[in-house]
Amino acid sequence: MRFIFVFVVLLSSVPIGAQTNVSQIQKEIDKTVWKPFQKAFETLNGAALNSTYADEVLRVTPDGIDTKNEFKTANLNRFLKNKTDAATITLDFWFDSRHTNETTSYEVGFYRIGTSYYGKEPNYNYGQFHIVIKKINGHWKITQDWDTARINGNSITSEDFQKQEPLKF
Repeated sequence: MRFIFVFVVLLSSVPIGAQTNVSQIQKEIDKTVWKPFQKAFETLNGAALNSTYADEVLRVTPDGIDTKNEFKTANLNRFLKNKTDAATITLDFWFDSRHTNETTSYEVGFYRIGTSYYGKEPNYNYGQFHIVIKKINGHWKITQDWDTARINGNSITSEDFQKQEPLKF
């Protein structure tokens, strides 16, 4: 009887320990990927944004599939143009789901990008993202990046984004 009790206690503690580990890993990802990603966007730093990605990335948008990292050059060019045009950008997002283990995290969420020029009121764009982040040589890097502004043919709106509060790092 005592053996059964000890076995049940040990067995019931396994998911809790695993959950704590997942939570710690997600906090590490937030610190090393998401916080720098957001800061790079908001400071128009294309090189810093690109550093959150792995060397080889699968990037998918409504415009097609990029397996040659062409999006990284586009990031540099876009942020340079934004600086030239005196733009400011805000990036807010939240996670709808996160599935994480020791080496990989699959993260789905919604984002809002606010762009304003010369201090005028921002224009907002909304979307959903699906991101795969892998631990490569001890560092978390984005290896797959998919986003869209439409779900089931419907545009993602402010109302969709406001279903949760944006994350604060």
